[in-house]
This record gives sequence, structure tokens and C-alpha cells, in this order.
Amino acid sequence: MPAASLRFSHFGLHVIDMARMEDFYSRVLGFTVTDRGQLQRPGGSVDLVFLSRDPDEHHQIVLASGRPVAAGFNPINQLSFKTDTLGDLKTLHSSLVAEGLRDITPITHGNALSVYARDPEGNRLELYFDLPWYVTQPVAVPVDLSVSESEIMRSAEAHARSMPGFRSRAQWREDMAQRMGRV
Repeated sequence: MPAASLRFSHFGLHVIDMARMEDFYSRVLGFTVTDRGQLQRPGGSVDLVFLSRDPDEHHQIVLASGRPVAAGFNPINQLSFKTDTLGDLKTLHSSLVAEGLRDITPITHGNALSVYARDPEGNRLELYFDLPWYVTQPVAVPVDLSVSESEIMRSAEAHARSMPGFRSRAQWREDMAQRMGRV
């Protein structure tokens, strides 16, 4: 039986400092506030800010008040955002550096180039650009985004070709479609 259609739509974050988080996601990552308001709940009211980068999506992120300062553990592993070009990834990397964020780490996964960083409240972000090939995961090797795009691509491809499972992204996708019964 084929799987029901399902696509990722959006995520919500409980935040400590709404203004700071709204500023970061809109100014640094380019999201637009599409709505805001307050929702009454049995335990009290919750302030909500809706943000999107896609005019077809009312929101891709919802910021919700109410995250305790001393929660003890952040259950979010990472929030990942895909860029269309390597140039966009380099630009975003520069923006994160200029913002003074901590733990900014550019790496190659073999099948993608990623920049990891922490947002103002410590949530781990991944900004990434898909590469045109696949390698067996997991892979995390530092990459220098200060060099030219052509040098980054040459280096990333040479590294990927040395890894197990190297093949084109198209071949990997075809294999996955078969495994998922989508052919």
C-alpha cells in the first residue's frame, strides 16, 4: 500500500525573549513576520509570532512565549534550512559570523555543505546546500567557506569520491524511491 502524502510544513519554538528571537529570524535569516497575536490557553495566554520566507506558506516558523529560562535541557537537536545555492550558504555564513553567534562550524557531509551555529537562545541551526552526489552517512568534515565556490566544489567532490557509497544524487534518489515504493 502506498504511503500517504506527507511533507514537512513548519515548526514551533517556545522562546524566552520573543523580541530577540523575532529579530534574529527576520533580520539575520530573512524571514518575514506574517502574523502575530495572543492565544488564550487554560494555563494563561501565549504570545505567538508567525514567520515565513515563502509566500505560499503562512508560516514556516512559529515563535511561542513560555520557554522557561532554566529548562535544564533543550530537546531540539537542530533546525535545518536548505539554501538554493552555495553562494547563498556563503552569504548566510558571513551573516552568522557578523552576528557574533557561537559554535559556527562549516562542514561537508559529503552529500551537502552545512553551516552549524546556535541561535540567540542556544537552538542549534543547520544551514545547508545539497551537493549533486551522495555518500554513505554520517560524515562531518570541516570545510573552508572563505575560498572560491569553484574551489569549495572541487574539494568537496574530491572528498566525496573517496567516501563509501559515492554516487550521483539522481541515482541515490532513484534507489530511495524504490525502497519507499514510489516508483
